[in-house]
Amino acid sequence: MWRWVSNNIGDDMKRKQKTYTISAVAEQYSLHPQTLRMYEREGLLKPSRSEGNTRLYTDTDLARLELILSLTRDLGVNLAGVEIILNMREKMDAMQAEFERFFKYLQSHADELTNFVEPPAEGTTDALVPVMRTAVIRRRTISRN
Repeated sequence: MWRWVSNNIGDDMKRKQKTYTISAVAEQYSLHPQTLRMYEREGLLKPSRSEGNTRLYTDTDLARLELILSLTRDLGVNLAGVEIILNMREKMDAMQAEFERFFKYLQSHADELTNFVEPPAEGTTDALVPVMRTAVIRRRTISRN
């Protein structure tokens, strides 16, 4: 059965997060506690610590552990591969968040971006991309028959 410890952050505004000890997590997932310690040593899991230095696993840690176990048990991925996959997922999440921020910026500034009446004058320095007028010379091709 689960044993959980309340992680009192000290701020009444913050929700108390449920945490689980290493023995409870190991039992729930049919793992040896040394396996969880190894995942921590390899940087795959980062449980928080209590004042007595006991490892405390949150629901987020458990979701990450489930992904690690799925990759290793079901797909046969080794720990180096798991690390690469987890790092790529984190980068993809960061890119998604950045894209969403950019999209919100475009939505909030749509009127500004679509109401340009005329292009900036040549030689102005406040443009993002300098505008230079150039002449295009076309070469006439002569066909020889």
